[in-house]
Amino acid sequence: MGLLQFGVWGAYLTSMSGYLSKIGLGENIGYFYSVQGMVSLFMPALIGILADRWVQAQRMLSICHAAAAAAMMGVGITCATNETIAFWDIFPLYTLSVMFYMPTLALTLTVSYVALEKHGMDKVKSYPPIRVFSTVGFILAMWLVDLLGYQSSYEQFFVCAVLGIVSSVYALFMPNCPVSNSQDNKSLAERLGLNVFFLFKEKRMRQFLIFSMLLGASLQITNSYANPYISDFVKLEQYKDAFFANHANLLISLSQISEALCILLIPFFLKRYGIKYVMAMAMFAWVLRFGLLAVGEPVWPSITFWILSMIVYGVAFDFFNVSGSLFIDTKIEKQYRSSAQGLFLIMTNGLGATIGTLIAQKVVNTFAYSDMGNIDIRIQGWQTSWIIFASFMLIVTVVFIILFKNDKQEKIE
Repeated sequence: MGLLQFGVWGAYLTSMSGYLSKIGLGENIGYFYSVQGMVSLFMPALIGILADRWVQAQRMLSICHAAAAAAMMGVGITCATNETIAFWDIFPLYTLSVMFYMPTLALTLTVSYVALEKHGMDKVKSYPPIRVFSTVGFILAMWLVDLLGYQSSYEQFFVCAVLGIVSSVYALFMPNCPVSNSQDNKSLAERLGLNVFFLFKEKRMRQFLIFSMLLGASLQITNSYANPYISDFVKLEQYKDAFFANHANLLISLSQISEALCILLIPFFLKRYGIKYVMAMAMFAWVLRFGLLAVGEPVWPSITFWILSMIVYGVAFDFFNVSGSLFIDTKIEKQYRSSAQGLFLIMTNGLGATIGTLIAQKVVNTFAYSDMGNIDIRIQGWQTSWIIFASFMLIVTVVFIILFKNDKQEKIE
């Protein structure tokens, strides 16, 4: 299930921007990627309420995957049957697909935990190794799309849709997940976890959530723009045969491999340094992620900068997401933990990623897409954009280190 779940996402997430750039929608890339953050503000919670009370989670997972796949199939068909693609030709269908896909991330967790419980397995020990297969699924889908020559074409949407259909059918064979028969009188606000906003009253937690949002602004930038940036080097005569310039997805997949490996480092660093410095490491890793992209080129030895950029992604992503989630879990009272985790996701994958992606779009459009006819100017514009992103994260890192106080007693065991 994990292989399929993230295979659906990996089929297009890192390569769609290259296709959009190719068909003349490069200036709208930010809108396509910011949609994920926008729908994450409400769709997972709404679908979660349905799965908790009325529709078994495995069936809701199947329904959502089917709806997402149908909409993505519509995107592919629209692109295949029209010579010229306008923004509004595919954006509504794409948005509909993302609206139904994003809740499946949480539903998959629910179904996984129920399956493990029914087999008498310890979730804490058993789930992390299973979660690695989700990253493997994402990587395999990226490789498949790249090696089939689909990373710059609409066929990637068909790959996504087919994997979504398979996921939908497979979900029906997962163990039944019970629905709640509770007759509690919780308000809609409580069910959506909105009552957890009281956390902003406490200074340290408020700082943590605000900095989480600022760090979250970086989450979708390389997913949105790394592929078209790397692929643009093919248009320069000296790089037209460079392997990674022609196979950007394979290079970017090193990021996901690093992500899978860096999960294993988190317990050691949290025990030794505490949340402040682990978060600071994640922030500085984003500085390196962007800065190394700016100075690299798709030939030896400059390609090593890009490879290093992919490797540090594991620290940038895992040290932030996983350690932040653990910090929330250890600092919040038990009855508020689920809502607090939801708030953490809203601040990072919702508000942070949405705002960050839209601002990144403005930066890229100003510098990289300001002169579409001159590839040399465009490459320089790309490099300027990456430096701006790196500078932003460097400022956030310095301010975070100054303002956020570390508690020596809170190192997570």
